Amino acid sequence: MKLGILALASAAFLAGTAANAATLDVVKERGELRCGVSQGVLGFSAPNDKGEWSGFDIDFCRAVAAATLGNPDKVKYVPLSTKERFTALQSGEVDLLSRQTTWTLSRDSDLGMSFVGVNYYDGQAFMVRNDLGVKSVKELSGASVCTETGTTTEQNMADYFSSNNIQYQVIAFEKPDQTIQAFNTARCDVYSTDASALYAQRLTLNDPDRFVVLPEVISKEPLGPAVRQGDEQWFKVVRWTLFAMIEAEELGITKENATKMQESGNIGQKRFLGIDNEAGKALGLGPTWAFQAISAVGNYGEVFEKHLGEDSALKIDRGLNKLWSQGGLMYAPPAR
Repeated sequence: MKLGILALASAAFLAGTAANAATLDVVKERGELRCGVSQGVLGFSAPNDKGEWSGFDIDFCRAVAAATLGNPDKVKYVPLSTKERFTALQSGEVDLLSRQTTWTLSRDSDLGMSFVGVNYYDGQAFMVRNDLGVKSVKELSGASVCTETGTTTEQNMADYFSSNNIQYQVIAFEKPDQTIQAFNTARCDVYSTDASALYAQRLTLNDPDRFVVLPEVISKEPLGPAVRQGDEQWFKVVRWTLFAMIEAEELGITKENATKMQESGNIGQKRFLGIDNEAGKALGLGPTWAFQAISAVGNYGEVFEKHLGEDSALKIDRGLNKLWSQGGLMYAPPAR
């Protein structure tokens, strides 16, 4: 999903030094983190009827706010479409993009942004109505496919269908709610996006049991938070907040036991939580920055299970998103 790369690169250039100021200092002075999120994807980032945001991506914003400001609630959530998200980050409208965004070469090099890491290993999949009688993506010849503009989805489909000599028609929309509504009202045969989003959107359909996600995954979609290029300190603050959530799970530190571990944990746990450890100074943070983040939102596994896994409505298996020690890909450098 190559979206106006030259235009976006120009926008990044024109944003100039103002947008690339010392973001940590700006956030501290403002007393608020501005976090770019989706316009509403169940499990990842969505507001309730009171306008209160929650989700996997929301909790990452809260963790960064806790690490930097000492308060996970000091966040302004800025809902962004797939088309708006990069410009909002480049221009300085948001300090951080935490919005189901795939890490690609062009985005990492041409758009004035840097991915801090991967917080969800995903892949593109396809959802169909059961009555279509389709069991495989390779049976979709002649189908119409709903998807969103400004994503990697369109290019992935073009490559896959061309390689398999499958004829298809794309019906593209700017916003997720437009896309799912079109699929829900049978304007298209198939809905294609990241598998995680399909599981979330399926629950918003009329009679979800009438729909099935096909088994094939046709792409690599490493999703992760991103910041503007040009501010190395802020990049490291956000990256190490992500690493801290992963490391905390490996160390057995949770939202509930973090305070106790500060007092009675082993030397590695205490060091991680800021006891006799000045590593945070290099980031411009206090010694207990990791404790602040974990005690506010929990470790990576807790956040995953709460919003996406067994404790959620989605009940997505962690799969590749398990810790490396459990057969997954989640791995963090030592936080010391």
